[in-house]
Amino acid sequence: CDVATSDVVIEHCPGSYEIPVVVAAMARRTDIDAVIALGVVIRGETAHFEYVAGPVAYGLQTIAIETETPCLFGVLTTESLEQALDRAGGVHGNKGAEAARAALETIAALDRIRSAP
Repeated sequence: CDVATSDVVIEHCPGSYEIPVVVAAMARRTDIDAVIALGVVIRGETAHFEYVAGPVAYGLQTIAIETETPCLFGVLTTESLEQALDRAGGVHGNKGAEAARAALETIAALDRIRSAP
């Protein structure tokens, strides 16, 4: 998408549940135009899926609204590792790349809105 590698900031978190706090810190930086949260929550055999996926999505939405910085939800919620791999560059496309394109489109829309008379 013609974005220079030097214009991309990458931060890691220990898990998906920690994504919103890292995204919030990034979204408040004046040199960041959008944040793309990438991760995966696999259902597995415990109830952790329900405790993680929803709050992460809600957290990102809340941060985006409060900061007016696009916060893209690129967190895969799958039943298995195979499904995650299929959506991270496999047979079902690349959800990370889709989130990146959506971030650029959202930035452009916000720029139009903010520069309108």
